[in-house]
Amino acid sequence: MSKQEEAERFRELLQVLESRPTARMLLRYILLYGRRHARGVVFRLDWGQVADALVDFCDAVLKEQPCCRIALSGGKTPEALYLLLATRHYQRALDWTRIHLFWGDERYVPHDDPRSNYGFAYENWLRKASIPPENIHPMPTHYADPDEAARAYEATLRAHFSDAEPFPRFELVFLGLGADGHVASLFAGDPALEESARWVMPSRAPSEPSQRLTLTLPVLNAASCIWFLVSSASKRPVIEQLFCVDPAPPLPAAQVCPGVSRFWWLSEELYAAIKDCLYELGSQMSYG
Repeated sequence: MSKQEEAERFRELLQVLESRPTARMLLRYILLYGRRHARGVVFRLDWGQVADALVDFCDAVLKEQPCCRIALSGGKTPEALYLLLATRHYQRALDWTRIHLFWGDERYVPHDDPRSNYGFAYENWLRKASIPPENIHPMPTHYADPDEAARAYEATLRAHFSDAEPFPRFELVFLGLGADGHVASLFAGDPALEESARWVMPSRAPSEPSQRLTLTLPVLNAASCIWFLVSSASKRPVIEQLFCVDPAPPLPAAQVCPGVSRFWWLSEELYAAIKDCLYELGSQMSYG
C-alpha cells in the first residue's frame, strides 16, 4: 500500500470515527498526542495520560448510553494503570457504577492464585474501586473442563450483550503484546486463533500456566476501540516487526483489524525504535 493510499484509508477511517459518540474525545487525543501508522495511532506511554484518557473515554460513552463495557488485558503491564485508578482522584473522576469489566483472557488458575489476571486487577485496583461487584465479570476457572468454562463465559457475555449480533461489541478492549506476537491468549498455531464462530475458547500457551481462556479474534475485532499497552524492552523486536516490516506469516497481533480507533501506547524505548516508520497526522491528508 502506497503512502497516498494509506493516507486515504486513514482519512476514511477518521470519517467513520466521527460518526461515533466518542469521536470528539478520541480525535482530541489523536491530534494532540498521536502519530499515525497503518496499524493505528501510536502514543508515547504515559500512565497518567492513559488513566486520564480512560476516564475521558468512559465519560464520553456514558453521555450516549447507560453503561460502558471494557475488557481488561492480562499480565503485569497494566499495574501502574491499576494503581492510579485505585487512587481517590480517579475514583471520584467517573461514575464507576456504570462501568462493566470483563477480561480478554485468563490463566486457568484459581482467582486467588498470584498468576490470575483477575486476581492481579483485584489486588491492585478493584478491591478499592467503587465498581459494584455485579459489574465485574471475571472468567471462570473452577470448571474441571476448560471448554466448559469457556462456554460458561460466553453465556455470560451473551446474557449481557444479547446474541442479536454475531459478536459482542465492547466499547474498549485493552490488549498487551507478547514477545512472540500473541495478544490475549491467542498464540500462533493454536486452534483458538483460527476460531471464527465462538466468542470464548480454551487455548494453550507455550509457558506456564499453559492452560488459558481467551476471547476470540472476531470478538477483539468487533470492539469499538482497542488500546494496546506495551512497555517491556523485550517487545522491541516484535514491535519493529509489526510496524516496520510486514510479518509473514502474520503474527496474531497483526490479525487485529487496524484503524484510527486502535491506539498503541508504547514505552519511550519502543516508540523511539519505530518513530521513523510513523507519519505526522497532517501529512498527505486533510481533516476538512
